Amino acid sequence: MFQAILILNCGSSSIKFQLFDHKLERTLLVGLAENIGGDVGFKYQTEQSNYKKNLGALSYAEVFAQLVPVLQEVLGSASLIAIGHRVVHGGNFTQPVIINEQILNQIKNCTELAPLHNPANILGIECAQQAFPQVPQVAVFDTAFHQTLPDYAYTYGLPKVYEDKYQVRRYGFHGISYQYLFPEAARILQIPLENSAFIAAHLGNGASVCAALNGKSVDTSMGLTPLEGLLMGTRCGDLDPGLFEYLTRCLKISAQELTSILNKQSGMLGVSGLSNDMRQLEAAAAEGNQQAQLTIEIFCYRLAKYIAAYIVPLGRLDGLIFSGGIGENSSMVREKVLNRLSFLGFKLAVEQNKLQGAETRGIITEKDSKPALVIKTQEERMIAIEAFKLVA
Repeated sequence: MFQAILILNCGSSSIKFQLFDHKLERTLLVGLAENIGGDVGFKYQTEQSNYKKNLGALSYAEVFAQLVPVLQEVLGSASLIAIGHRVVHGGNFTQPVIINEQILNQIKNCTELAPLHNPANILGIECAQQAFPQVPQVAVFDTAFHQTLPDYAYTYGLPKVYEDKYQVRRYGFHGISYQYLFPEAARILQIPLENSAFIAAHLGNGASVCAALNGKSVDTSMGLTPLEGLLMGTRCGDLDPGLFEYLTRCLKISAQELTSILNKQSGMLGVSGLSNDMRQLEAAAAEGNQQAQLTIEIFCYRLAKYIAAYIVPLGRLDGLIFSGGIGENSSMVREKVLNRLSFLGFKLAVEQNKLQGAETRGIITEKDSKPALVIKTQEERMIAIEAFKLVA
């Protein structure tokens, strides 16, 4: 009889799930429930079969109830030894932890700092606790990887009492992804991780940049919340704080309403007036849509600017990593960004960059260039590794 680890990555309208054997040699189940609250799409793949179905309008708990018998069937006589959860905001947690009532309350206290993410993460934990009450639940935090930021990188220019009393500081996100990407880049380039200087861009509907020296995060673009930094799918990224008071007055809305606009109606969706999906924006831009063209240029410009700035905390650069849905699949974005960074020594290998699928998982620059790589991130695998460490 083998042992298995379940990984849950719960979003505001989706549940990604994977089931690994405890040695991480086999992926027993991988799947996705999406559009929760609407017409739910439910699909998964096992070692023997594929399944895809629309479940209709179901709540989060109802979708999880559909997942439980699937897990039980795949497990058979195997034992489930841990359930690992991605938790976006963990405040000052520096390591993964086994969840108890106290830990869950601390996660709930971070909800205001990640209003799009932590409520869904908490729902996933509570559903899993109810379905598998005897199985240890492990929280792995996106913020923990960035706890190595120096104080001059995480401190805001505010009265110190705000940090002391309200924990107002820069935390950073996508840490689980970065924890995988930097060692993998070092392996590909045959550079010792403990003597490396990398910049990685995790680009999806949420997007961020991280600079890592010797495998440790030294700066990152997201801040107290995932709203700071790059232009994202529906999030505005960096803006003048003075805009906040100005718009609440002009629009005659509350601060909470404006925060919702900045999180859910801004970014690529807001600028383009079309979509938060880079694939749709690229198609529209190719047809001459000027707002789509502008949106792509803003996205790439801000990204290149952040990457160039992160040479400062590193002092040098051994390689640049693209990852996430956009980073892995948009050859246009990679080309535009690297062209803007040619002064740093990047020379794009045009044909290699255009390749899609598995062939892009590697170096996309010329041999005499500063290396840029595309690496498919493995967040669920990293969560499984951390969960097994705690329960082994």
